[in-house]
Amino acid sequence: MFVFVCAGCGARLTTPLFQVALPAHAHQKYGNGLQLPVLMESGTFAVEPEPWGPPWRTWEAIDPDEVAARGIHAPVHALSDGAPGAIVIAPGDARGTLLIPEKGGGYCCGLDGADGPNMACEACGLPVASRIDDCSLWQAVWLAPGAVHRHPVDTDTDTPPLSWAELTAEGKGTPPFEPIAAWGSRPGLHHWWSWSPKWEAAAGRALAHLLAASEGRPVTVPDGLIEEVFQRALDALLPAGPPPRRAVLAGPGRPAPDTEADILLVPAHPQTGEAWTPAGPAASAYPVPLPFGVWLWLAFPEPYLPVPASGGMPDGVLRDGPPAPRPHHAFRVDPEVFRHTLVRLPAVRSPWLREILGNLTQHMRARLFWAVAGRRPRAAEDVRQLGREPAGLCIKVR
Repeated sequence: MFVFVCAGCGARLTTPLFQVALPAHAHQKYGNGLQLPVLMESGTFAVEPEPWGPPWRTWEAIDPDEVAARGIHAPVHALSDGAPGAIVIAPGDARGTLLIPEKGGGYCCGLDGADGPNMACEACGLPVASRIDDCSLWQAVWLAPGAVHRHPVDTDTDTPPLSWAELTAEGKGTPPFEPIAAWGSRPGLHHWWSWSPKWEAAAGRALAHLLAASEGRPVTVPDGLIEEVFQRALDALLPAGPPPRRAVLAGPGRPAPDTEADILLVPAHPQTGEAWTPAGPAASAYPVPLPFGVWLWLAFPEPYLPVPASGGMPDGVLRDGPPAPRPHHAFRVDPEVFRHTLVRLPAVRSPWLREILGNLTQHMRARLFWAVAGRRPRAAEDVRQLGREPAGLCIKVR
């Protein structure tokens, strides 16, 4: 475990923390005027390996050699000139810091860190972090990499990452549906059931890999929820003619993938970020990583009883209520996570993939991806279908 201290005076700035993989939704901007929870689980931290945050440079202002060195293979709107290695923690794990009033970038509903670090070391005043709590952003504290140092603590109690078998036995799946709230709404009001933002971000990353693995041919995925998440976008974005490539779900506790599978949808370890790899002939298939919680739900859906049970609960039954309400619309992929992933895959140099990237706005209009400009129409549609209007929606100008 580690604590982070101020680079200026050495004052402790966090509780002891354990490192985990950076979530796929770490930089997600979800809808408009919506309230998102805390990004990181308490007691953990993750590191963003790439530069992130202000200042930003437009694509035209960046030297092609620099772009290539950063592993980006297609044009983007802008690139961060910030330092790599930013550390993200849960806000409740910060210690010994004060907000800097004149660095209050955001203020649509909270802080968004657009003006740079907005938290200072209480002991010496050095700007050390950015508190993020604005609407439609995951709540977090991002420690500035040049302003903090990492110190190990409690090394005698450190444990190695959990094995795949231990992770599967824990059974911490991520449900595909969850209630979404408008910012500032009272409990029970202006809430509606939606596809999970975590799933939409995970699908954005996975879809980019599925397209790269397709080699310009159709791709089929297994029936059920995984088909509902991916097949509509795959059918719309890929040609219908050539023989399809076959994607299957693979991972710990699953049957060994057959040798005819071209693509494997596999879990990424939540602590190390490493993708599960099969043994034998299946090792040559293209691995598409999914966050472990999303993969676990697809591989081993949680059971439920459609009718409340009477008497004592049977062994292995975790709940006796009906399943969560389903959204009233088809699944849509997070376009920015998709774009962020695809431009970093060498396959995007192919003209047909460049065309998909260039037509992303049209694909949003076709509702394969949700819209990111201004207010997100989907949220308002969801509420109207439930017979109530959303409150607190706003338009952010950047």
